[in-house]
Amino acid sequence: MGLFTTTKKFRGQNYSRLKKECLNRGEKFSDPKFPPHDSTLYYSKQPPGVITWKRPHEIVDKPQLFIEGASAKDVTQGQLGNCWFVAACATLAGVKELWHKVIPDYKDQEYGELHPGIFNFRFWRFGEWVEVVIDDLLPTIEGKLIFTHSKERGEFWCALLEKAYAKLYGSYEALEGGNLSDALVDLTSGVSAHLDLTIGGYVDDFEKRKQLFKMMTKEMSEHSLMCCAITPHSHEEAEMRTNVGLVKGHAYGVTACRKINIGDTGLFSIFKGAQKVRMVRLKNPWGEREWNGAFSDGSPEWSKVSASERQKLGLTFEDDGEFWMTFEDFLEHFTDLSICFLINTKFLSFSKTWQETTFFSSWTIGVQGHNTDRAGGCPNHKETFLRNPQYRFDVREETDDIIFQLMQRDAREHKQEGMQNLVIGFHIMKVEENRKYRVHRIHDAVATSDYIRTRSIFLREQLKQGRYVIIPTTFKPDETGDFLMRIFTSKDPDAKELVRDQPKNPWYSCFKKAVMVTTITVKCANNLEKQTAFGGEADAYCIIKCEGETVRTPVEKGTSNPNWNTTAIFYRSKPEQPIVIEIWNSNMLVDGFIGRAEVTAPINPTHTQVQLSLYGRRKEKTVEKQGQLLVQVYSDDDLTSI
Repeated sequence: MGLFTTTKKFRGQNYSRLKKECLNRGEKFSDPKFPPHDSTLYYSKQPPGVITWKRPHEIVDKPQLFIEGASAKDVTQGQLGNCWFVAACATLAGVKELWHKVIPDYKDQEYGELHPGIFNFRFWRFGEWVEVVIDDLLPTIEGKLIFTHSKERGEFWCALLEKAYAKLYGSYEALEGGNLSDALVDLTSGVSAHLDLTIGGYVDDFEKRKQLFKMMTKEMSEHSLMCCAITPHSHEEAEMRTNVGLVKGHAYGVTACRKINIGDTGLFSIFKGAQKVRMVRLKNPWGEREWNGAFSDGSPEWSKVSASERQKLGLTFEDDGEFWMTFEDFLEHFTDLSICFLINTKFLSFSKTWQETTFFSSWTIGVQGHNTDRAGGCPNHKETFLRNPQYRFDVREETDDIIFQLMQRDAREHKQEGMQNLVIGFHIMKVEENRKYRVHRIHDAVATSDYIRTRSIFLREQLKQGRYVIIPTTFKPDETGDFLMRIFTSKDPDAKELVRDQPKNPWYSCFKKAVMVTTITVKCANNLEKQTAFGGEADAYCIIKCEGETVRTPVEKGTSNPNWNTTAIFYRSKPEQPIVIEIWNSNMLVDGFIGRAEVTAPINPTHTQVQLSLYGRRKEKTVEKQGQLLVQVYSDDDLTSI
């Protein structure tokens, strides 16, 4: 899926049609759905002065949307506590491919003599791209913009983008206080991860520090967006400046990660003999208040770095809010890092191609046992947990790096009504290879996300080959709301929602209904026969057969004692028929038969291990083969027992 598939017209406004109407009438656009009123600014307080709404040509003689393109240095925060959004804009500005998408047809939208005062922006909102139309009336006090503005007085892209974002959420005040991860996602459709730098062990562990820097550098090279912050310990500490010039409770954009060569400088001894120093460049969206420690603007450390190294970094010492610091200092002073991974997009080139699967659904309250009863709470609530929506997916590689993101509809647009986001998370279980129906008994977890009161939850996990079920939940039972579950895999995971509790009884008489459910786990084999005259070990796998259904285990390579630990589930209408397990050797041309075993698996609702001897096929079915097979079986006449 690309960055854009289809876009939705926010509040039904069509930019092209409205612009054409304004040009035909020779009028400037005035937006009736986000008018220049105080109520558009604030819903709980008064403006900070007498507000005059002005168009850019009333503020400067020759306004421009962009002056020499967009850059992180353009964006400066105003009298609104939305540094989380401003920092994301500053980071976005450094990636042309991205802001060209958020500000579509930017050349056609540029100011000119007959500009109709209408603009169009795009934001990603709960699984779809939304086009937001605005007029260019901006709030000013004494002729100056009061909210986000550009360092260049004649440049207006960031002020207009902020207005469109405020319209999306109902008012400018709705943007006060937020999660910088959310802004990054809204501007990119990416998947955002939050790292708590205080608990990762990065300050004391050199190897962890090295791997984090390597990951940040790699993700930045692939156009991931990053922001960081220092968490205040109290409300009074918010926006308090530390003794090194950093501001608590304030979002900074991470705009570069570099290594600089200091091997032939006086810094060699200071940094414990290191040839290179890891550095990060940060941007304060306020456009001022910079770091004043080592490698700050004009600090003596820079005089010891060669002119060529400084030139490579594009080093400047302006009071523009942008500054460099060592990675060690970064980890010592900052507490939070947000990374927005730009995955599965067509306009950028990545080392890995991802398959995206999405599910839109809701946590709902209904009659118990009905498919409307889907609000069971987190795994702490064992009696109700499995009532939640359930989704199965397959990992087709031997191991795969999987990305998960659970989102709920943002309560920000209802902020003035006192609404807040739910505490959400999800639980992932390894299930039977052929599971088609809902899970009725909690399996062991392979991963569980954090549970946080936030708009979205991120998790990245290495999972082994097999079938899994993911269960998105609220923290408490009977909490309702809409959600979006996104899963990113290397190959098509054949993901589906599990809707039915058990097989549907057939209406035609030639098929019997299921009378029992059996799970069988093929655990391992031992002492299998060598597969070549030279004593070569087997590349062994099993085929489990039951009433016309087959399940295959992964191949265990080069061993006479394979461990599969693969489980299958069967809904059986002919319990007198045994379950057959065949062991095969995987070959390039024709697979070789190793042995065959049968298990009857009568009703026994406890998990019982059985050691099976191996026999031949067809005419040799009574001939015992070398080796043994260990399986675990469970059978019950309650089809919803597992």
